[in-house]
Amino acid sequence: MAIAGFLLLFIGLLAAGMPIFLVLGACAAILYFLSGQPMIGLAQNMIDQLNSTTLMALPLFVMAATFMRRGGVAQALVDVSAAWLGGIKGSLGLVAVVSCALFAAISGSSVATALAMGTILAPAMMERGYPRSFVLGVLGASGTIGVVIPPSLALILYGIVTEQSVPRLFLAGILPGLLQAGAFFLWVLYYARRKDFPAEPTMPMRDRLRVTSKALPAMLVPTVVMVGIYGGLVTITEAAALAAVTALLASLVVYRGFAWTRTLEVVAEGLASAGVIMLIIATALVFGHWMTGSGVPARFVEFAAHQGLATWEFLLIINIVLLIIGCFLEVVGTLLLVMPILAPVLIPLGVNPVHFGIIFTHNMEVGLVHPPVGLNLYVLSTISDAPIGEVIRGILPFLIVLLIVLGLITYVPIMTLWLPNAIFG
Repeated sequence: MAIAGFLLLFIGLLAAGMPIFLVLGACAAILYFLSGQPMIGLAQNMIDQLNSTTLMALPLFVMAATFMRRGGVAQALVDVSAAWLGGIKGSLGLVAVVSCALFAAISGSSVATALAMGTILAPAMMERGYPRSFVLGVLGASGTIGVVIPPSLALILYGIVTEQSVPRLFLAGILPGLLQAGAFFLWVLYYARRKDFPAEPTMPMRDRLRVTSKALPAMLVPTVVMVGIYGGLVTITEAAALAAVTALLASLVVYRGFAWTRTLEVVAEGLASAGVIMLIIATALVFGHWMTGSGVPARFVEFAAHQGLATWEFLLIINIVLLIIGCFLEVVGTLLLVMPILAPVLIPLGVNPVHFGIIFTHNMEVGLVHPPVGLNLYVLSTISDAPIGEVIRGILPFLIVLLIVLGLITYVPIMTLWLPNAIFG
């Protein structure tokens, strides 16, 4: 009865529109009070949970994404994609997929990817005669690639919560991310031929090379991150700091997306975004800490073990549950709420935690474009002044593609584990 009442309170606060960090903080405070623990322990526990060097990488990657979104990096990636995809029907739709994949590999943020690419490409595509619902669908769906392609913020957080290697998780996300981008590319190619969408002019090779060389500074950011981490030169946090500095220099010196005098303004914007994420993390980690200490995960492990579930049955049930939760909560909140309960179950049921990390983050990708709360839906509705219903209609074919990819990732684990096993053993 107490659990049912607590769930009703949690759902009621969310339904009332209270921010997720306040919901988690209020629920954690109530749980501490009811269990007789001193409230000062809640604040101390929050500070202890945030005392993580890996966790410091999150605000730094958010800052890098802000610099790139405001600094002209997104436009450079769009230009280089257009240079090599000209002459194909639906060129701008394909440019959207490729540009989003490139920007996601730099920023690690799905919402930042959808916002940056939507601002640039949505007006251009609609001017060329693409239906608005298709434009919003391809941009919203392609933005989700940022959740799984490294340096994914969700994978960093998953690694912290489940105590898994973040570099191994980054490698595990590469092939599934490319699979998703490839599936979107093929769908856009098919749909563009069917609807006879326009093709952009083909560029001479000299112009292609010129545009490509201009985009090289933008690609320094993922290069710095991946070479630094897998070369053993820097930690995850140091790589995040280098990414932020590289993104700032590229924005100011090469692309000049904003003036030196506006640097503090852009920094403040990035800090505000990072602050929102860190507030959610702080309250959710305390909530998760209480859940772990209460014995709920242990009872869940015992319950799951007694059900005699096969691994494939467990994964099917969890996928359904996560898809439902993803309709109502955003990525960080879902991860921090669910993983402290699920993490102890994985190994007893024969599920590799690294593999499950990619399954989980892909479910979160679906949640970003799944009504009623998908953040990418509202981002695109805002920047295009389109009704949310029109955005949802445009996203539906891509939602089906995402679910197919989810099935492949879930039941073909070699796709996820081959690369980290090949490098780390």
